[in-house]
Amino acid sequence: MEPTPKKRIFIGLLVLTCLILSLFLFLLWYVPLLGLKNIHPSLPYLYSVALAMFVFFMFAGGLLLIFTILRGKDILFTQRLRGLVAKVLFPFMILMGKMVGVSKEKVQQSFIELNNHLVRSNHHRTKPNRLLLLLPHCIQDFDCQIKITGNIKNCKGCGKCEIKELIELADQYQVKIAVATGGTLARRIIVENRPEAIVAVACELDLTSGIQDTYPIPVIGILNDRPYGPCINTKADIQKVKKAILDFLEPRGI
Repeated sequence: MEPTPKKRIFIGLLVLTCLILSLFLFLLWYVPLLGLKNIHPSLPYLYSVALAMFVFFMFAGGLLLIFTILRGKDILFTQRLRGLVAKVLFPFMILMGKMVGVSKEKVQQSFIELNNHLVRSNHHRTKPNRLLLLLPHCIQDFDCQIKITGNIKNCKGCGKCEIKELIELADQYQVKIAVATGGTLARRIIVENRPEAIVAVACELDLTSGIQDTYPIPVIGILNDRPYGPCINTKADIQKVKKAILDFLEPRGI
């Protein structure tokens, strides 16, 4: 399976990160080596073994991640790999992107797609009442006077925005649905609902931070469309949301 352009961005930045870290570790090994001999003859050996193990695990994790992307299937430790990507590699990817001229937004998109790939590779399944569909408030029509952040079912279903369709989709599959105005409210909604899995619609910034904050809960992130710019009358691809929901739900009829 050929990786998509967004995934290729991540793979390229990952390789660059490993090479730069290897150079840094070489300097970290070589410079103190002479001084360690003066403390104890065995210290250079122990120090070299420790750094060699770190380099081995770094490259092994990177190769495992690349093979998982290329095969499109879970190989080993997908859940731990997702944590490694979210907590450790992603900040490095942003830095590497800046160095080679890749925008932060593209790196975020690559991270979201890679995360979705790893989540789907893990074949995580949950029951409908343990799945949360989390939406940003900017999907609601900007001129609407109905408050839905406390209870999305307050929506009158006028059809001016996609909230009506998303509620119908959530009802069809009997999953929980909520709207958040920002990261703080989103975290509170997650704590209150205690989902086993999340389908989230948002912009790059909110999705990347949300995926990092909620780990190890599996999250499939769907980027919203912004025909009028950020944070106003954004759109959600209903078919992508539906597919993400079905990726998490147990096979129907069992």
